[in-house]
Amino acid sequence: MSDNQEASDAEDTTPSESATLPLRPHSDRPTCNKTGVCSRSYFVVVMVFFHVYIINVIALLFYVHYNSGQEDTSQGRDAPSSNQQQPESPRPPSKPEFLRVSSLTRIEGIRVGHVQKVSLMQNKVHEMRTLSMKPLLFEIPGFLSDDECRVVMQLAQLKGLMESQLMVQEGQEELAKELNLSPDEIFNLLDINQDGQLQLHEILTHSRVRDGIWLTPENLREIYTGLKADKDGDGLLSLEEFRLLSNDAFQRFLLQRGVKKSQLVRNSRHTWLYQGKGAHQVLQDIKTKVTRLTRLPPSLVDLSEPLQVVRYEQGGHYHAHHDSGPVYPETACTHTRLAANTSTPFETSCRYITVLFYLNSVEGGGETAFPVADNRTYDEVSLIQNDVDLLDTRRNCDKSNLRVKPSKGTAVFWYNYLSDGKGWVGEQDEYALHGGCMVTQGTKWVANKWINIDPDYQRQARYQQLVSQQPEDDDEDLTLNQDTQSSDIHQDL
Repeated sequence: MSDNQEASDAEDTTPSESATLPLRPHSDRPTCNKTGVCSRSYFVVVMVFFHVYIINVIALLFYVHYNSGQEDTSQGRDAPSSNQQQPESPRPPSKPEFLRVSSLTRIEGIRVGHVQKVSLMQNKVHEMRTLSMKPLLFEIPGFLSDDECRVVMQLAQLKGLMESQLMVQEGQEELAKELNLSPDEIFNLLDINQDGQLQLHEILTHSRVRDGIWLTPENLREIYTGLKADKDGDGLLSLEEFRLLSNDAFQRFLLQRGVKKSQLVRNSRHTWLYQGKGAHQVLQDIKTKVTRLTRLPPSLVDLSEPLQVVRYEQGGHYHAHHDSGPVYPETACTHTRLAANTSTPFETSCRYITVLFYLNSVEGGGETAFPVADNRTYDEVSLIQNDVDLLDTRRNCDKSNLRVKPSKGTAVFWYNYLSDGKGWVGEQDEYALHGGCMVTQGTKWVANKWINIDPDYQRQARYQQLVSQQPEDDDEDLTLNQDTQSSDIHQDL
């Protein structure tokens, strides 16, 4: 009922009382009823505003709660609540984890000789020393314990080691036909400085990459003499002299006179040890420490190559090489070739990081040499000058800028690629050229852990997505199958 209606009702009750009671001024009328009516209406208005305020607060809380949980809801819409028993996922969420990684952690070297502390396991701190800035190279003494070194060597022996490089095979004529190149075109490609003549180092570089044979300048001159290729005896091949040679002339000559192991790019035996689920605990622990050392996502380390174990007998060596090749638009990475949209004629092992472990201390020789570490410039042609071949670790290891002596349990690791400036993999670091010096006494045991990352981010993402969709058993087979071919590809680098 409104105030006006209540007032009119009150006035209607006064006529009967006006005969006996004198009229009083309006201001002197009793106000108890009026006061009660005003208080009630004021209370109603206040309560209305109060309820509106409470409703607004509740609505605001719902809005904040909804927005804060929307992302989690979209990512795990079908996930059970926390108070329900969650079923075991058949595979870890590799794809979402990788897609959130837009950049790769890259450790700073600061300067040569700089020492920084790294925590690789509980209750133990290791020291990591910078050995060079080009390439970015570190040394970590005591990375592996004596027991870990012993177990790795024993597991490798139990599995069996194979020759790292087979003796040279025939069939180079068929390879030349597949290339579909004329002698003039091959000559032009070999003539690096385009002076119309082939120097010794130009022939040597080609023969090492293509055939896996390590020829010295003396060997090459002997071949020239045997094939009567260098008719004027100046040590150079002109286009006319080169045309007289068949595509496999060098190969046939070497097969006739025989090839020794010392003439191969490397002389060693090796095997691969799987580090995934179900592997020996020591192997899994090593992988965990590598993940902490490199500070990379575990998914990238898990999908990289298994652990390679190598044994060098006395006289064993590995001439200077790069662990990973340059990646061009027409080149595919070996580990992501399944994710490439188009077929590519060339493949290379995209090994972003190399971690090398010394499993024993070598009695004589066996150093890891970095011929051009911290050089001001890198020039491939200057690596072979005046019969001094810096790539030859059997004869010129002492001329390398940096040599790391094998010490049991020590690890060294370096980046084979530069940064692209945006937090991803960039161009190949040519200064990462390295080799194994000849073992002069005793036996040398090492292990390699490579972390494979495609410089093409989208291709790496598609590969991660492809693997995440595979059943767990199929994924393990996929990783093992791709890595069993890595040794062959490594020989071609």
